[in-house]
Amino acid sequence: MLIDLQQLSRTYGTHQALRSVSLQLEPGRIGLLGPNGAGKSSLLKILMGLLPPTSGHGTILGRELGKDGAGLRRLIGYMPEADALVPGLRGAEYVALAGELYGMPKREAERRAHEVLTCLEMEDARYRRLEEYSTGMKQRLKLAQALVHDPPLLLLDEPTSGLDPAGRDALLKLLLSLGKDHGKSLLLSTHLLGDVEQVCDSVVILHHGEILKHGSVRELRTLRQDRYKLQIQGDPTAFVEELRLEGVRIIHDNNRGELRVAVPSGWITRAFFALADNHQVTLRGLQRDDENLEELFLRVVTAKEAV
Repeated sequence: MLIDLQQLSRTYGTHQALRSVSLQLEPGRIGLLGPNGAGKSSLLKILMGLLPPTSGHGTILGRELGKDGAGLRRLIGYMPEADALVPGLRGAEYVALAGELYGMPKREAERRAHEVLTCLEMEDARYRRLEEYSTGMKQRLKLAQALVHDPPLLLLDEPTSGLDPAGRDALLKLLLSLGKDHGKSLLLSTHLLGDVEQVCDSVVILHHGEILKHGSVRELRTLRQDRYKLQIQGDPTAFVEELRLEGVRIIHDNNRGELRVAVPSGWITRAFFALADNHQVTLRGLQRDDENLEELFLRVVTAKEAV
């Protein structure tokens, strides 16, 4: 068991950040989803041993929370949302310092710092001062310090914060590789659903300090038998009009040949192709439109707030 929490709560004065959280997670790539203020950062700090729970108990990597925090942190790599950089240090020095703080001997920490920076394609920046780093380089550096002691678990707090689309995509591919190719377990805390969709195979939805749902995305999402995505080549006007006449509801049309539709009961998919042939358009793509992660998240949160 990677994480096992029982009735875990955390309060700050009168504010309750976590409310009786019970959660069991196996090793893997896990997304921790929730809006700002949901309790994600508080949960990560408790898992790191940096913050005690107000009540409840649990284990992470088989170790009891609140005991031997330094020993626990040797098994966990933490990538914070804030920069937490030390001005004046160079990249390799900063990562080596993190290794020593995790409990590594100085020479081993220095050697590993260079290995990790090379793995993250930061060879040219290793001797550059941290003040000279771009946002993308800072994010990779924070990941490097989390990896330097080769932990089995990475806790990642908003890892793509501040990145442009290209930098975000590159970092997410790197995280996916760490999980799939190098066997790391990841707990990725974010409010960006796209990050979780690209990297994770399971999800925890946290809202107002409560766990609303957790499990694999495949298990949690609704599989819809009456919704499809279509990709059309050619003028779709007459084709779309006949779809409507046949009782098909157009949910979304991006005016670039891509449709999301809901079909009536008893509809057979080959009818799409027959209608396309009738109107001289080519159906280039047809797939079932199952619930995506954003729709799952909104459904779960809306249901909770309606109670």
